[in-house]
Amino acid sequence: MAKIAIISDIHGNLTALEAVIADIKAKAVDEVWVLGDILMPGPGGKQILELLHSLQPTVFIRGNWDDLLLHGSAGKIELTKPSHVYFSKLAMACGQDLGQAELEFLAKNPIQQTLRRGPLTISVSHNLPDLNYGQKLYPTRPQTDFDAVLAGISADLAVYAHVHHQLMRYTTAEQIVLNPGSVGEPFCDWKKFQADLRAQYALLEIDDAGIGGIAFCKVAYDHQKELELAKKADIAYLELYEKLLTTGKVYTHDQELLAQYNEKYGYEQEVRAYQNKMR
Repeated sequence: MAKIAIISDIHGNLTALEAVIADIKAKAVDEVWVLGDILMPGPGGKQILELLHSLQPTVFIRGNWDDLLLHGSAGKIELTKPSHVYFSKLAMACGQDLGQAELEFLAKNPIQQTLRRGPLTISVSHNLPDLNYGQKLYPTRPQTDFDAVLAGISADLAVYAHVHHQLMRYTTAEQIVLNPGSVGEPFCDWKKFQADLRAQYALLEIDDAGIGGIAFCKVAYDHQKELELAKKADIAYLELYEKLLTTGKVYTHDQELLAQYNEKYGYEQEVRAYQNKMR
């Protein structure tokens, strides 16, 4: 039997990742799959990648925030919205912390991979197989959207991430679709579930007969410690990260609020100066 730990959407939360790794090691897994969105907006940078590499993942998928990091650190995000300034400002600092070798590693990772474990063929992606962004696989979306996760792929099981919700459901053909949830940014519109801010990941067990078990895991960690790391690193948009850690709410697409922060701290001017320098 193969026991596989599936982690995703760490979003720079070093403290949450450390807690998840400790839990994974205690469960003696055989493999680790990483499904993308590794960094930003949290303070964790190079150290997060070092921790992940220490697990020797057999799957490493590139998420949409990984692409934002690559484009933003290269000064190639068009600043047409306040959120574009937000991504760019975060990517500037994170890219400098990582260095070129780490950026090249992230750039080489695929957005989808098909593999075989036991008798099962499995599609692993960050979101849709050919699109690592968008909301078509949000948990409340119609059945037809979930059928698309395996459209054109001959597989028994799809594992994806991106939407920060742990879930299991079926395609119309009754292939299984799994999501491990988010290590660093779990959220849910239902208030009682949103109040549970533990780090999330999944365990998938595969034996000679097929799926031997599926477990959705949650791990408590020290949110105040993570906040202190963010303060020490003096990350951009610190107040928003603190709100994320205490409420689970994200402000990634709150254009009005981000515009206020960009103006207050001069982030747009910093980003424009950086982009001019990179040209």
